Amino acid sequence: MDGSRLSSSELKRRGIAAIEEALRRGPVQLMKRNRTAAVVLSERQYQQLCQRAALAPPPEVSALAWLLSCPVAAVGRSKEEIDAALEEERDW
Repeated sequence: MDGSRLSSSELKRRGIAAIEEALRRGPVQLMKRNRTAAVVLSERQYQQLCQRAALAPPPEVSALAWLLSCPVAAVGRSKEEIDAALEEERDW
């Protein structure tokens, strides 16, 4: 068992004791089907993360806000117009 990773089978077998033991070495990745399913932090690590997040400047604009601010075309194109434009672009 890697100190920073716990498999789902190890977690089922040993329970919270496995997490507590692994947390002594830092954050613990909980693995499911060889992929990280979750990360467990100690209370101290979690509080530090929250404090850093509170000090971080807010993002200027989120990706979603940017996408929603993009203008929508006033007039759409028909399927035939789109197909013709694609055909023209691909004809080299």
